[in-house]
Amino acid sequence: MAATVATVAYLGLEARPVEVQVQLTSGVPRFTIVGLPDNAIRESRERVRAALAAIGLALPPKVITVNLSPADLPKEGSHYDLPIALCLLAAIGATDAETLSHYVAVGELCLDGRITASPGVLLAALHASSLDKGLVCPAAQGSEASWAGELDVIAAPDLLALLAHLKGTSLVAAPVPAEAEPPDGGPDLAQVKGQEVAKRGAGDRGGGWPQPAHERASRRWQVAARRMSSGHSAATPAERSARGLDGRFGRRRAWRRQDPAQAAVPVAPPQRLDARPGRRRPASPPG
Repeated sequence: MAATVATVAYLGLEARPVEVQVQLTSGVPRFTIVGLPDNAIRESRERVRAALAAIGLALPPKVITVNLSPADLPKEGSHYDLPIALCLLAAIGATDAETLSHYVAVGELCLDGRITASPGVLLAALHASSLDKGLVCPAAQGSEASWAGELDVIAAPDLLALLAHLKGTSLVAAPVPAEAEPPDGGPDLAQVKGQEVAKRGAGDRGGGWPQPAHERASRRWQVAARRMSSGHSAATPAERSARGLDGRFGRRRAWRRQDPAQAAVPVAPPQRLDARPGRRRPASPPG
């Protein structure tokens, strides 16, 4: 049996449609997720298994294959927990698959079955509104999802309340749009996702280090002009050598003075070993 649930993949400020597909087949029991998932999605197998066990349900002893379509689109984030769990519940017959086809689901699951907040719920709500579908999201983000306009938002606190709402036995209260509070300060780099190199460069520049290339070049020209005004560059090479100056900007050479007493001491010629051991003879002069 196969089941599908709609969700989204976030790409910048855009929500791409993603379809979660679950198929149960006979064989050695295993749980596999395919479709370019990241580590957070691969770990959702354990969160989904524990959340279903918390509400009294167990996974069937079959081969469970979860496909995130389109398969060539990279997926990342923990908001795939809820659509994978709902798709599994529809595959085993615990909820109606036709009802789920009218909703887009996002949310992270806890081990006890609670549905916790995940980033990007407003983008998912705007995407669901453009498709004339409802949204299933965590209760903590129901008011945020209501900003998308007139759409059916199911903001459930846990899986039991969500299943009861889908079956019609106990309805979840509709969320009320909240009022946005003005920010206390200006933009914060902590709100930018990724771009670590750019954020580090902006922080270093705001602290005054390092200087841009044009400022470093200007600083070098100022040093060169100061040294030229001191007269080092105007001297001829012979004059600079006589004063012990070297280089373009008149750097002083490090002279190594020789002791006159040491210079007067004669140096013995080098000795070399003769072919026969125990005898030495002076080296022959060159030429």
